[in-house]
Amino acid sequence: MANKRYTDAATALEGVLFDGMTICAGGFGLCGIPERLIDAIEASGVKDLTIASNNAGIDGQGLGKLLRSRQVKKMISSYVGENKEFERQYLSGELEVEFCPQGTLAERCRAGGAGIPGFYTKTGVGTQVAEGKETKVFDGQEYILERGIRADLAIIKGWKADESGNLIFRKTARNFNQPMATAGKICVAEVEEIVPVGSLDPDAIHLPGIYVKRMIVGAPYDKQIEFRTVRERVSA
Repeated sequence: MANKRYTDAATALEGVLFDGMTICAGGFGLCGIPERLIDAIEASGVKDLTIASNNAGIDGQGLGKLLRSRQVKKMISSYVGENKEFERQYLSGELEVEFCPQGTLAERCRAGGAGIPGFYTKTGVGTQVAEGKETKVFDGQEYILERGIRADLAIIKGWKADESGNLIFRKTARNFNQPMATAGKICVAEVEEIVPVGSLDPDAIHLPGIYVKRMIVGAPYDKQIEFRTVRERVSA
């Protein structure tokens, strides 16, 4: 069994990064994002990136760091509303954005990972999403053709992995991590813990180790909160 464990994010990404590459990044907002790997990409200085991700984090956090450093040429995303720098760069023409409905984005990555080059969906019919795309009628209903996404690299965040790369996500942190992992030619995962082979229940595995080429332990983490919602304490 090949050793998939690397000492740190920079080492795990060595020989993988290059200018103009496409990256699939897991996470949703600040939940389940590969923080250490994003930091290493920023430190590497690689540029002209195309990144497929549900969003780009928030200003100065998550993928927002790569926007701040101007390393991203294009985002393929479904939601951009919480990142002012994302909005500014897009409106000023500094950043190319391909808007993609959330479910369609997940399916495009899943399809790419499954070797499916394209699929038809009703989502986006009659909107700007459909502009320039092939359409087809099935049973009297119009559908648009969406292409599967294949990336040079997938970066994901998991909870536990064994030494062969079999991986478990924690609750909602699974989000986009699972389909993104399969869409990359190389998948690098950061996890909170790596355990010996045989320690994990086979029925609990969310991502088989065949997809994971390299991994690191990123813990400990400081939990970043995207929206802090509080109420006044009521005195007894």
